[in-house]
Order: sequence, then structure tokens, then C-alpha cells
Amino acid sequence: MHHLLRKILASLTLTAIAGASATANDRPNIVMILSDDQAWTDYSFMGHEHIRTPHLDKLAESGVLYPRAYVTTPLCRPSLMTLATGHYAREHKITGNDPSPRLAPKEDPKHVELSIELFENIDRLDTLPKILGEAGYLSHQSGKWWEGHYSRGGFTHGMTQGSPGRGARHGDAGLKIGRQGMDPIFDFIAHAQEEEKPFYIWYAPFLPHTPHTPPNRILEHYNALGLDPDVAKYYAMCEWFDETCGQLIDHLEEQGLRENTLIYYVCDNGWVQTPSTVKSKDGWRHGFLPKSKQSVNEGGARSPIILSWPGVIEPDIKGDLVSSIDLFPTVLSAANVDIPDGLPGIDLMPNARDGERIDRDIIFGDSYAHDIADLDNPEASLLYLWAIRDRWKLILSYDGEVNRYANVHPRDVPIQLYDVIADPHEENNLADRYPNIVADLKDAIENWYPLTERKLVSKN
Repeated sequence: MHHLLRKILASLTLTAIAGASATANDRPNIVMILSDDQAWTDYSFMGHEHIRTPHLDKLAESGVLYPRAYVTTPLCRPSLMTLATGHYAREHKITGNDPSPRLAPKEDPKHVELSIELFENIDRLDTLPKILGEAGYLSHQSGKWWEGHYSRGGFTHGMTQGSPGRGARHGDAGLKIGRQGMDPIFDFIAHAQEEEKPFYIWYAPFLPHTPHTPPNRILEHYNALGLDPDVAKYYAMCEWFDETCGQLIDHLEEQGLRENTLIYYVCDNGWVQTPSTVKSKDGWRHGFLPKSKQSVNEGGARSPIILSWPGVIEPDIKGDLVSSIDLFPTVLSAANVDIPDGLPGIDLMPNARDGERIDRDIIFGDSYAHDIADLDNPEASLLYLWAIRDRWKLILSYDGEVNRYANVHPRDVPIQLYDVIADPHEENNLADRYPNIVADLKDAIENWYPLTERKLVSKN
């Protein structure tokens, strides 16, 4: 009898060990949802008066929402490169969207050579798809992708072909996703299921990015509110993007995959739509107002981050300061993959899943001109460094080369200090009132990014 009992207990122990091992080795599916040019305010769940985002609302309600989250560099290409590599722009060297026209006009063959040289930056660094691929994941790229063919980023499947000089800017064929349906992603999911492989999806549609061409069935609602025509189109684009997110999430649920899928959401950079009645001083309208895209103000650098994984992450809203730099290690942690040494971001899973305190009291960002003045020297285009600690945000401006969009980056600005809790739209510069806070944050920024060439142009 005792011998039989020992055998039963041993069997149960082995079964428990095997079950624990299987759970530890299980790889969840992972889906990144990235919107393009959308302000941190422009969602129902962030309290917008008009914009309807029911699917992202549901996603936020199902997981952890970080409303005080930021991207490191508020411009499309460098922001995406940070998500792909886990490094700041000064390290991955994709500081802007394009080589400066001063280096070579767009029609010059040398421009293509410079574009290819930029692609080579991603070859120096491990990417999220590459590391996940080594752990057995299949991965699919769709939407925005600037760094050449999708395979160059380590994706096993994708849409962007990346031929320089042939419409590759932004992501060529990848830009069809969302605007022309979701079938490429659905087909990839079916393939991954057939192969019995976990998958990673990079869903970065050209939405709500210009051209603002929303379906009339959505636009009619915003026109009926009596809004400025251009603002109404932008709002409708935000809802259209949300609709495509719903299609993706619904498909995961229909396939029985949602329970074992981590979805994370962030936007590449902000956008505040210029009303049709507003003209710039030089007569040229960028489409976005100051303090939004390309700006390190809240309207450009702030974006809510959502982590949703049913049964693993309990719904919550957290006031912690987090950054897009944190998403790379967080995804690897969720996938039970070793996080490489030397990454500047932190793993958010212990906070999101277990409620552990985030052991960091400050976040940083670096921001550069739209056009890259020197492909080997990030400082050449440096315009801003910024930091946030608690409620205080300090912005320092520098004398990097601007080229195009000069009127978006005025150089005659003071040092800027804002209480972004009380003043989230940064209307009251408090630098003169709190010189000690300015000094402390300025020291922190200069220790984080020691400069050798650039000079501070903002002064009190």
C-alpha cells in the first residue's frame, strides 16, 4: 500500500513538473499595434470629446493602460527604429526620416546610395523579430517600415519590399494594410497555425496618417458635428484606424488565439491637425500645428501605452512614467526570451503583471531634425533633449542643422520647464520660477547624453 502511494505521489510530482516546464516554455503570440500621427488625447479612453475608438477602448479596459507614456523621438522613422531595436536614436543612428537634401538632392543617384547606407544601421543591431525568430517565432511585417526589405529587420514574412528610390519611403506595399483590408495578416496567422509556431505581428498601418481619406460612412458623423472640414477628416481617420484594430482583435478571438496573445499598443508620434482656415506665415501648411509632430512637447512625444494579455495581465490604469524604449525588453520577457545586456529600457512585465514598483524615477528623450545632416554623427542634427521626473518636464534646445521644416523648430526659445500634471498642454513655462528643478533636470540630461559638439540655444 505504501509502495503504491509512493508511486502515485511520484507520478503526480512528475506530471506537475512536466506541466510547469510546458508552461515555462510556452511562447505566447505577440501583436504590436502602432498608430501613425495621432495625439495622446485622441481616443475615447483618453477622454476625447468627439473621437470614437471603441475597439481600443476595449483593449485598454482589458489590460494595463499607461496614460503617462512617451516615445523617445517624436518622428516616424526613428520612433519605429527604437521599437524594433530597443535603442535610442543616438545609438541606432536613424535620427530622422531622410538623408538631408544638402547631402544629395532626391533626384540624385547619390541619394539612393545614402538611403542604402541608412539601411545598414539595422544590420548592426539585434531586432525584436530576429531575436524572437531564434526562439521559434514566425513574424510578419505590415504597414510602416523604412529599413528596406522586411527580411532585413529579421521578419520571416512581410509586405514591404524596400527598393530605394522606388517608392520605398514609409514602407511601399506595406502601406496597403488597413486601408485596403487585413487579409495579409489573416493569411499569415493561418500559416503560423498550420506550422504550429508562435507568431509576432508588426501592425503599423498608415493610419491616421495623411492622406486623410476616411470612408464617407465614418466621415459623415464628424461632418454632422459642425467641425472644421480638415479636423473632421482627421477625427474620422482615427476612428477608421480603430476599426481596423477591431478587425484584427476580432480575428484573433474567432481563431481562439486571443487568450494566448499579448497585444501592445503605442503611437509613433503625436499630431494636432491644422484647421483648414489656418495658414502658416510662409503660406505653406504642414497639416500639423506646432507642439505636435516633430516636437518633444506632449502633443508630439506623449502616447498612451497598452499591454493586454487576458488571464495574465489584470486590468488597471497606472500612473507610472514609461517609455517606448521599454517595450523591447517587455516583449522579450513576455515571450520567455533572454533580454540582451545593455538595453536602456526596462521590462514592464513585473509591473503590469505582478504590480511590482518600477525602479526608475526619470525618463529621457532625444530628438533631431527631419533630415539627417550626417549619417555617422547623430549630434549633427540634434535639436532637443528632454527629461521628465515626477510632474516636471524639462526641454533643452540645441543648434543642430535643420534643413527642411525650419519653421517647425524655432531657435529663439527659452529653457522650458512644465508641470505636465497640472498643465498637460504646456501653456505655462515655469523655468524662471523653479531654477533648482531646472538645474537638477539639466544635470541629469547632460549626464545621460554628454555632448561634444552641439551648443545649447535655449536660455532663460
